[in-house]
Amino acid sequence: MTSRRRSAAVSLVAAGSLVLGGCASDSGSAHDDRLRVVTTTGILADLVRNVVGGGVEVTSIVPPTGDPHSYDPTLRDVRDVVYADVAFSNYLLLEDHAVVTTLDANLPDEAPNISLAESATKYAAEVIPLVENVNLDTIWLGLRVAGTGEEYGATRASDVRLRVTGVDGPGRLAGYLTETFGQPRVYFDSGDGFDAADGYARDTATLPADAHTHMSWAFTEPGVYRVAMESDLVVEPGEDPRPLGETSVTFAVGVDPYSVPGMPDAEVLDGGHADVTVDLDDGAIVLQTDAPAGEAGGEDANDTPGGHDDAGHAHAHVFDPAETVISVPNKALAAVPAQPGFGFLGRPGEQIYLLPQAVLGKHVHGEIDPHLWQDVRNAQAYVEVIRDTLVAAAPDRAAEFRANAEAYLALLRETDAYVESTIAQIPRSRRYLVTTHDAFAYLGRAYDVDIAGFVTPNPASEPSVADRIKLTRTVQALDVPAVFLEPNLVARSTVLTEVARENDLRVCVIYSDAFDDRVTTYVDLMRANADSLRRCLT
Repeated sequence: MTSRRRSAAVSLVAAGSLVLGGCASDSGSAHDDRLRVVTTTGILADLVRNVVGGGVEVTSIVPPTGDPHSYDPTLRDVRDVVYADVAFSNYLLLEDHAVVTTLDANLPDEAPNISLAESATKYAAEVIPLVENVNLDTIWLGLRVAGTGEEYGATRASDVRLRVTGVDGPGRLAGYLTETFGQPRVYFDSGDGFDAADGYARDTATLPADAHTHMSWAFTEPGVYRVAMESDLVVEPGEDPRPLGETSVTFAVGVDPYSVPGMPDAEVLDGGHADVTVDLDDGAIVLQTDAPAGEAGGEDANDTPGGHDDAGHAHAHVFDPAETVISVPNKALAAVPAQPGFGFLGRPGEQIYLLPQAVLGKHVHGEIDPHLWQDVRNAQAYVEVIRDTLVAAAPDRAAEFRANAEAYLALLRETDAYVESTIAQIPRSRRYLVTTHDAFAYLGRAYDVDIAGFVTPNPASEPSVADRIKLTRTVQALDVPAVFLEPNLVARSTVLTEVARENDLRVCVIYSDAFDDRVTTYVDLMRANADSLRRCLT
């Protein structure tokens, strides 16, 4: 197959901005007719290489040892995408939005662009819904995008912007994320005013489609707050935004939520998980809550933008903000942290009302756990999708790709049996995994390991003092002999290593999203994890 040459300018979108750059052809590629495949991660690149064999150029946007959750693409990555004939991503919001945008914005229209985690279900890949831990004493409130936005032409590279345009209340309101090492990233803050002239840029949160993020909401005084919000959609970088809905969200802070003036029959939300949700299909901002199927309240889940189907998603309820009050009770009082960066909330030690962020760290995700490859049978499904895609792209090499895939699938079946038998040697009473990063649910379900705890769902953050205490109590209560650390996250895992040292625990290696200089293939990764679990837990 002859690769098509491209000479058009390309675009790189990262951190919400558009960077234009000419893409010069290098002399080698101008006369190279090899099939070119680009993947988003090193793990996917390894799977592809085992199917294509020789004579095919396979490159990964994220380096083999890089973190797909936070990687920032370069112009060289853009060049690789521009010249690609086939592209594979994991998606389900595994990769940083900048990685996905770089791929989607620069891949030639005729090149297949395959999301493996989604496509693999036709080969019996099993998916696990992300289940939120609703054990906090107050409601935890995030931001969400629901619906497809098909009528606007929205894609996974589109941006949905949700902004606060005004706050009516007795004190200051701030909405923020707690990021790496506990530092806040402010999304909304009424204390510094709202500037319509710049489009409320300082009070705007941006999300990809079909995603949600956790955040904290802080109020400095008790009373009723009404928060004006509006949203829009940027379908493609550089395009004019398309206005969506606007609304007012009401909070009862330290006062009776059933006695808010003008809202005598309002629905009160006071627990569990809820999101301020932009509905791309109805062009509205609503409040969406997680709830068991059939539970009363809200609209019927199957008819709502947040309603989930039989593929494993939790059902949801949708509420009209005009008829709903979010309760912030007196038990939500908390002290302003003493660490730098929280001055916008007041002086250290001052009491504020806080709806805490349920998950620390910048953690934007979808509804399905994206780490499917931790179950080797799911990786087999990935390989079958890769095989079929490459056969269609280069039919003259179909027999070779099928033969390579069959040989590799046989190796993966052997690997699956090895992982299963190795982990089975661990006494059931000691089969508990405590690690840095919430990436091992598939390994736990496939090979009968209890995921007892993790420091953070997102590898780019550190926990609060309360989370550290919870982690300590977990390892003590379960009497685990070891905790597990990803090699590429050593520099950001001080809490886990300190808890291990204080409790005389071993710190052992486990791999999730990336390789290192010792583990350089997917088969190596799964076998190394099984060996490490057996060695450290028995």
